[in-house]
Amino acid sequence: MELKSFIMSLILLLASTTYGLEITSTGPTSIEKASGETVKMDCQFTLAPEDSGPLDIEWNLLASDNQKEDEVIIMYSGDRAYEDYRPAMKGRVHFNSADPKNGDASISLTSLQSSDTGTYECKVKKAPGIRSRKMLLTVMVKPSKPSCYTVGPSYEGKDVQLKCVSAEGTNPMQYTWEKTSDSKVLPPTAVLDSTGSTLSVRNASASASGTYRCTAKNRVGMEQCSLDLRITPSPNRAGVIAGAVIGVLLALLLIALILFCCCRARNKKKYEKEMSYEIREDVPPPKSRVSTARSFTSVGSQRSSVGSMSPSNLHEYTLKTQYDKIPSEEYEHPPSHAPAPLPARMAGPNLSRMGAVPVMVPAQNRDGSIV
Repeated sequence: MELKSFIMSLILLLASTTYGLEITSTGPTSIEKASGETVKMDCQFTLAPEDSGPLDIEWNLLASDNQKEDEVIIMYSGDRAYEDYRPAMKGRVHFNSADPKNGDASISLTSLQSSDTGTYECKVKKAPGIRSRKMLLTVMVKPSKPSCYTVGPSYEGKDVQLKCVSAEGTNPMQYTWEKTSDSKVLPPTAVLDSTGSTLSVRNASASASGTYRCTAKNRVGMEQCSLDLRITPSPNRAGVIAGAVIGVLLALLLIALILFCCCRARNKKKYEKEMSYEIREDVPPPKSRVSTARSFTSVGSQRSSVGSMSPSNLHEYTLKTQYDKIPSEEYEHPPSHAPAPLPARMAGPNLSRMGAVPVMVPAQNRDGSIV
């Protein structure tokens, strides 16, 4: 590549010494602009009588990498301008002159973007003459409005930091702090960091209170922000600690009270449940009307049968009733209230001796009528 550049330079040198084509622009070859602005890149030229070939003007954006090709951005050839070579610059690049063949090959690039940064070359050819001129364009982003805030407690005797940060902006960026209230002089204990974006006020006192302004600046613009700093007396640490301890104790007491109430309610519910079970076991089942009626019927029939029965067959009746009797409520009572059972065997003389009176039972036929 170095050999190629040497050959091209030699050719241009020979052409310039032999033929009269010259580029007369003497403006700066390095330009810095802010994004969004418009830049004019000059390329004025003169022709000689011996330059009789067709005029060709070509602007290229040179590749930063030698492995890549240069990119054409605008061209003038055959009395016609061609502007739509690079899509990213479509509609933003134009020739300044309506007829560049009159000696003005300058161009204007509008609405600059950071991607427009690079080296541009103006090449003018009119056979047999050929000339070129290079310019470096740097598109910078001006600082955005910075944000001002403090770091750390603003108490007397403490270190307070004032921060200033701009989210956007091309480096190198510079930050400066100034006090705009009272004496307009920074506190004697104020220290700036290497970039100037942080102002540290050590062992702050009440005199450090006031309004501060930060300015963010680079070569293409500047922005500012302000903040009010108020240094207050340090709080009573003992009171804060005591309040925290009391708060913790009250919280523990409240938790203990809630747990106590829950346990008490649970034990009470458990006790009521156990008492209900005991009451159900002690209370006898309710009386049944059917059982009562049946018991009275059974007792009446037994009495009738006993009354109509002779002493001779009383023993058989007694044994039979022990197996044929119908359960009634009388047998559900405790043993102390139950009637004493009759002896298993009792002879007729024993009944007479006890005061029993013989009863004559009328005879009955099969259908139950008295004979």
